[in-house]
Amino acid sequence: MTTRREFLAGTAAGAAALTFTTAAVGQQPQAKLDAEKIGQAAGVKATTAPDGVVRVAWARTDVAVTVDGMPLKPFAGLGSWGAFTPTPHGAMVMGDTVVFQDEVTPAMDAAFAGGLEVTGLHNHFFHDEPKVYFMHIGGNGEPEKLAAGVKAVWDAIKKVRAENPKPATRFAGEAPKAGTVTAEPIEKALGQKSESQAGVVKVTIGREGMMHGVKVAGSMGLTTWAAFSGTDEFAAVDGDFIMTAAEVQPVLRALRKAGIHVVALHNHMVGEQPALYFTHFWGKGKVDDLANGLKTALDAQKTAAAGKH
Repeated sequence: MTTRREFLAGTAAGAAALTFTTAAVGQQPQAKLDAEKIGQAAGVKATTAPDGVVRVAWARTDVAVTVDGMPLKPFAGLGSWGAFTPTPHGAMVMGDTVVFQDEVTPAMDAAFAGGLEVTGLHNHFFHDEPKVYFMHIGGNGEPEKLAAGVKAVWDAIKKVRAENPKPATRFAGEAPKAGTVTAEPIEKALGQKSESQAGVVKVTIGREGMMHGVKVAGSMGLTTWAAFSGTDEFAAVDGDFIMTAAEVQPVLRALRKAGIHVVALHNHMVGEQPALYFTHFWGKGKVDDLANGLKTALDAQKTAAAGKH
């Protein structure tokens, strides 16, 4: 799982740094977190694990889910949670958020507004009704602020369900109709040549990496791409961004700022160097607006890659 691997890598690096720091100050222990304050900020009762990690949880009892025809209890994998561990400058939070498809965008926007990161978005089941997804979150900072961020994510989800108890089966608005998409504006905005097939205009941008000591590139799947369908006035764009860890958050934030939905965040490979992550997206609107929105994400990625984020 992408987020678990990212967490383990980050934890290993953090553990090494922490070991050096504590050794320098005589193995001074980290300050304990205040579970009561974290719980108050998160709006739920918090518990403390034997290792000092403070946890908050919310079971999704509001929507009945079946998996393979079997009703699934929340304890079997439909629980949202956040876990807080002390750090030298406050706390680190990691968590998993149960989301139905129409809750993803509001939950992600709330996470970003609350200063959190989104570190994964994927499914855990097959043949689940309604479709269930899981948005992993993380962050560093003041414990109560992180907990308030988690609460904001959960509140955004609850607001969606309060307005519509049954999860939606499609995005709001009409669906684009088949037509003609003009390639030139897309190529101009993205600075790349396109290919066209069956009314779809597609732009592909490759990058290079290493895997098992072998150089790999775009033809092996290391690509960012976007496909435009519909008409110039009303189109859909779907695609995929390939990113290093440092590029993930800037790209996600840029896509959301442009009104483009993030529909998945995961890895495609194991053992590649550098570690690469992929976010899939979906948007509807005028071709010019969609292409310019993707350009802002490409620009954010370049800035992050240059170490300027």
